[in-house]
Amino acid sequence: MDYITTKEAAEKWGITERRVQVLCRQGKISGVFRLGWAWAIPKDATRPEDHRKTRYKKKQEEKGQ
Repeated sequence: MDYITTKEAAEKWGITERRVQVLCRQGKISGVFRLGWAWAIPKDATRPEDHRKTRYKKKQEEKGQ
């Protein structure tokens, strides 16, 4: 199986490298494991859903934008 780095996953998924690291640490990406200080992410792994909510989005919805 081929693996990619957090930097490659961030570019592929359109999020920051730090966010990918957090997702790895939380166990939200299946098949991920540590190689020393680096994370090994399966090449065919999919981006997990983002369940975070922000106040900004809520305020925009209330205004009807």
